[in-house]
This record gives sequence, structure tokens and C-alpha cells, in this order.
Amino acid sequence: MARIVILGGHGKVALQLERLLAERGDEVDAVIRNPAHAPDVLETGANAVVLDMEGSDVDTLAEVLSGYDAVVWSAGAGGGSAERTYAVDRDAAIRSMDAARAAGVGRYVMVSYFGASTEHGVPQDDPFFAYADAKAEADEHLRASGLDATVLQPSGLRDGPGTGLIDVEAEKSGNVDRADVAAVIAAVLADDSTIGRTIRFNEGQEPIAQAIG
Repeated sequence: MARIVILGGHGKVALQLERLLAERGDEVDAVIRNPAHAPDVLETGANAVVLDMEGSDVDTLAEVLSGYDAVVWSAGAGGGSAERTYAVDRDAAIRSMDAARAAGVGRYVMVSYFGASTEHGVPQDDPFFAYADAKAEADEHLRASGLDATVLQPSGLRDGPGTGLIDVEAEKSGNVDRADVAAVIAAVLADDSTIGRTIRFNEGQEPIAQAIG
């Protein structure tokens, strides 16, 4: 059994991940900003921790993260202004990494997006630029953090039952069910061979555990 904390615990992927982890016997806490979302978290078998990560400094976050075996970043600003995108997807994410390190939590899994890179090539006048830029900086900070990190880069997300099958060799982004993204995160947390790797994936034909191994 592992103690796992999920940052951004009310997202569509996070709620499915919480159920998977709880069902396999892990102790799962989900960090949420809105206390009204707590019942949804509790229904998955996870515990709800109410915290505004955007307004929390490293010391506050380190206190919250202390004692866990792993941190999963599944939070995001969800669009809107560029200012808030940078505040959540870059700044809060980076503070959480620094806090994890300060708290002695070695394992950190980042949910990014397919092809995220400092060479993303998105024009500055494109509405997607702030997100691409923020995620690239956060991912790079994680890789240099000294944490036992895995960066996951799923392709376009859709609702669906999941197939348990992915493609980690694809060169172009396609689609993948959120249920399969949750299953990939769960599998990565149980497989130390994924430490230090960036894994991008679409839906595919290879079983998840085999594909990431």
C-alpha cells in the first residue's frame, strides 16, 4: 500500500484515478480547491483535502505533502486567461515540485500533454501559447528537480470506458480515453522503470503495463 496525493483531485481523470488507486488498496488523498467537490472525491474511496494551491507558498505545500510516497499533478487552469494559466500550470506546479522535494516525497508524476516541449512551436498570438509555454517550463523544472519523476503526455482526451490499450510509439497526437489516462498513471506509480522517463501515448493496441514497461 502506498500513500498517494493527487493535486487537482476533482478533474475527470483524477476522479477515475482515485477510484483505481483506492480499489487496489492505496491510501489516496485528493487536493481540491472547492469544498463542495468533497462528496465526489469521497465517493471514489479517496479522502478530500481542501487547499488553494494557487495561493499557497512552498512551505504551506510542503506541510500538506509531508508523509506521502508519491505526488500526482493532475491540476490545471482549464483555459481562460493567460495570467491564470501561468499561475496554475507553471507557477503552482513548480511550487508543488519544490514542496515535494522539501517534504521528502521522492516520487512525482506529471500529467502533461502530447508533444509538450520547449520547442512546441506554438505562435505567441495563438490562444494555446500560454498553456504550451507554461507546461513546457513546468515539465523542464520537474526533469531538473532531482525527484523520481515521470512526465506523461497523453493525446487528445475524450470520455469513454477505456480499452486498457495504448500506443507509446505514435509520432502524432490522436485521442485517448480519460479512463486509460487514469490507468496509465496508476500503472506508472507501480512501475519504477518509468522513473526519469517521458511517456507520450495515444489509444492503441498494446496493454498498458506492457507498453510502459
